[in-house]
Amino acid sequence: MTESKNLMREYRKAALNIFHRFVELVARLFFKLTYGSYGQKMPPIKDLLLLESATSVAYKIRTKKVSSVQVLNSFIARIKEINPLLNCVVANRFEGALREAQAADELIRSGTISEDDLARNKPFLGVPFTTKDCIAVKGMIHTSGLYCRQNIIAEEDADVIAKLRNVGAIPIALTNVSELCMWWESANILHGRTNNPYDTNRIVGGSSGGEGCIQAAAGSTFGIGSDIGGSVRMPAFFNGIFGHKPSRGIISQRGQYPKPVSERQQRMLGLGPMCRRAADLLPIFKTIVEKSAVDKLQLNEKVEMKNVKIYYQDSDMGSVMVSRLDPEIKNLFKKIGLHFHKAHKVDIKKVTMNRFRNGVSMWMTSMKPGDGPTFGEQLANLNGSISVPLELLKCLFRVSKHTFVAIVTVILDGFTPKPDDSKHIYMVKEAGILRRELCDLMGDDGVFIFPTHPTSAPYHNEPIIKPLNFIYTAIMNVLELPATHCPMGLDSNGLPIGVQVIANDNNDRLCFAVAEELERAFGGWVPPTIEA
Repeated sequence: MTESKNLMREYRKAALNIFHRFVELVARLFFKLTYGSYGQKMPPIKDLLLLESATSVAYKIRTKKVSSVQVLNSFIARIKEINPLLNCVVANRFEGALREAQAADELIRSGTISEDDLARNKPFLGVPFTTKDCIAVKGMIHTSGLYCRQNIIAEEDADVIAKLRNVGAIPIALTNVSELCMWWESANILHGRTNNPYDTNRIVGGSSGGEGCIQAAAGSTFGIGSDIGGSVRMPAFFNGIFGHKPSRGIISQRGQYPKPVSERQQRMLGLGPMCRRAADLLPIFKTIVEKSAVDKLQLNEKVEMKNVKIYYQDSDMGSVMVSRLDPEIKNLFKKIGLHFHKAHKVDIKKVTMNRFRNGVSMWMTSMKPGDGPTFGEQLANLNGSISVPLELLKCLFRVSKHTFVAIVTVILDGFTPKPDDSKHIYMVKEAGILRRELCDLMGDDGVFIFPTHPTSAPYHNEPIIKPLNFIYTAIMNVLELPATHCPMGLDSNGLPIGVQVIANDNNDRLCFAVAEELERAFGGWVPPTIEA
């Protein structure tokens, strides 16, 4: 009898997936006809300084090859040039940043601190950076895309921002997010929608979408994002940059809003670097991790690529209503395998872990707060709860202060099994087993390469048709493992594609080493347009 029920369940899943494929095809045709083939072109990159890595810019500033003021003015000009088209920046502090840049230049000119000491203690002196509008920067708005938080001003820096300031970095702007950072397109009622620099008809991902966008468009040297379901890695994927979700508990979350409402959410959430160049990942990461974690993470130890074991899986094993992996993305695994075999005599091994197919249920279960505030209460900024019927009615007349997706999320939240439900308990157990399987596979010297997303950037609003595609990244939050998205060029539509590299607990350095190797082999970030 049980076998018969399981068979029927598989038939239903298969039928649902076939129907979903049909809906996807129809929707794609609709969006293509609606938006046209390609959006507006982004202004070309004319200033070559914008193409430099953050570490290179820092070196040039402290060795007086360029001034911090010169660098800052270059990025301010670039932001003013791209933002009318891309809408990635929602607030700036250009005047305050210029004063800080002048102070950095004066310190360097004074010669009171040697270049070696600056490199050691102020490695990012005078370097401008950005962060998403959910990570507090003193004196700036702190909205997390919520309309009702539009007048909230951060009274102090988030810990990650304070750490970066301590080594000389200068925050210059905040970037757009999805409403309450809970959707994979960065759009909200307060700040509007952000456009992809490779095709403005396409999404930038979420929730760190504005940050992914500004990095790809060369409007900032580097950025900081937060990730509880792929919010760093999906925007990194859609915008063709590097983005890292760290090991659990090694980077302070203080100053990030919304705050995790359960211990499990706290373990799933991670703040990490977003940048165009793989070489910047480790230096930024070393700056923002807790000091007590540096030795544990062995960040100063060199990684020998020939000694790294590499495993991969190019499928989520058929999750319900998740898009099939695009052939161009699937082909990346063959390219990676060929490179490592030729360059390092390392053969990457394909594995099959069937539990990935339950990833959506695992993530939804893990996000259930138990006794914590509901999503509806969070949308009301913890001042009561929104009225779903009323907000849906307002949506019809375009007067709601919430996005349609956020309202629907409140509804779906009510159907997620509670912590004492048998399905909840089962999924928690399954996630634990999958984590042990993957950790045992990788050990202390292995990485696991997995798709970041099944398709390149969809059209605006298209994620509504395939809402569960985020699971390729979200499952790694459930498993609480470090993961880095690595760009690997553009697809036939001129859109970025790539893969994510996962490692065991506290082995973030392996992710960075493989990221640098993939960048050397396949080029990494591809500038949208450069003026010759």
